[in-house]
Amino acid sequence: MRAHSRARHARRMRHATAEDLDRLEPLLAELRALPQLRERKRGSFYRGSRAFLHFHEDAGDLYVDVRLDSTFQRLRVTSDADQADFLARVKAAQGPG
Repeated sequence: MRAHSRARHARRMRHATAEDLDRLEPLLAELRALPQLRERKRGSFYRGSRAFLHFHEDAGDLYVDVRLDSTFQRLRVTSDADQADFLARVKAAQGPG
């Protein structure tokens, strides 16, 4: 039953639009300041030659797919607290300097 719920949820999820990304601009600015990341197109960041993160929207909430280890994880980034937690995880995954 849980997998079915996820499948239904995944169908409604869409990539973030320019308007969605406008809501995340302060977070995007913080990500742009990280030297290990490169924004190839607005809201889509790479680390080296590998995709590292990109954003989605679902029913008014914003999410990020981020590769903190070998696979992507989906995290909610709608609230300031969500964004602070996400940014801390990204910084920890980047390691020192």
